[in-house]
Amino acid sequence: MRRGSTRRRLELLLLLGPPVVLFVGFVFVPLGLAAWYSLFKWDGFGPRGKIIGLANYRTALSDPVFQHAILHNVTIAILSLVIQLPLCISLALLLNRDLRGRGFLRLVVFAPYVLSEAVTAVIWLLMLQPGGFVDQAFKAVGLGGLINQWLANSHIVLYTLFVVITWKYIGFTIVLLLAGLQGVPSELREAAALDGARPWQSTRLIVLPLLGPTIRIAIFLSMIGSLQLFDIPWIMTLGGPGNASSTMATYLIDRGFKRYEFGYGSAVAVLLFIFCFVFALVYQRFALRRDTQGALTRMAG
Repeated sequence: MRRGSTRRRLELLLLLGPPVVLFVGFVFVPLGLAAWYSLFKWDGFGPRGKIIGLANYRTALSDPVFQHAILHNVTIAILSLVIQLPLCISLALLLNRDLRGRGFLRLVVFAPYVLSEAVTAVIWLLMLQPGGFVDQAFKAVGLGGLINQWLANSHIVLYTLFVVITWKYIGFTIVLLLAGLQGVPSELREAAALDGARPWQSTRLIVLPLLGPTIRIAIFLSMIGSLQLFDIPWIMTLGGPGNASSTMATYLIDRGFKRYEFGYGSAVAVLLFIFCFVFALVYQRFALRRDTQGALTRMAG
């Protein structure tokens, strides 16, 4: 018994040791250093000077630019929930049907996700330039009156970025939902059809409830991604014009690295972590608890 127990401990150490070391080294240690540096007014060079306590946090939370950055992240999150998610569900249900060329359509939908954020941002930056592909496409279909300064108009730039973000990430969510649809037994829909249920009734009363756990995971990933949004806004607009498309992450980079306010930037990084961590805990508690309990029950069984 003692030999078997020792063997299991060694196996756990070998299997869990490297991931734990990497997690501590790349998550806990940087987070701890950021929390420590945030207590100083420091430009990142030379001695850190005296501790100023929570002054950086108070300054950040009272800064209108940072407040607007939080609002922009929340706006993207709400748009993702209200527009992007229903679109993904509709396309996933469509691509789950027995259509001609279904494999090719799935490939086309998923292809943008394969591109890096930098490549995506550069492609759309070129297409959205005045007189670029987007403007020419609007003129070609007789909608020239809708042409605008897509990235220079502070009233629409955030929504323009949302279109780019949707184009980039919609494929991942659709593939995730398609995987969830594979777990919906076809017998249930066939039985509903025999009972006289119409296709939309079967979808609403059978498919969507069974797809619920996958939808909740998709919502979680979308919300966390919206809170951490950085690459596309930074490359396309640098948070402009006039901070109209800034996010918490672009604000962090601008203040921490471009303006050499390293201590202040560290405080913003800690705040960003706190926002994401609190959201994850609340979502886990109220939305994912039933799903995780069911998974643990199945594992125990």
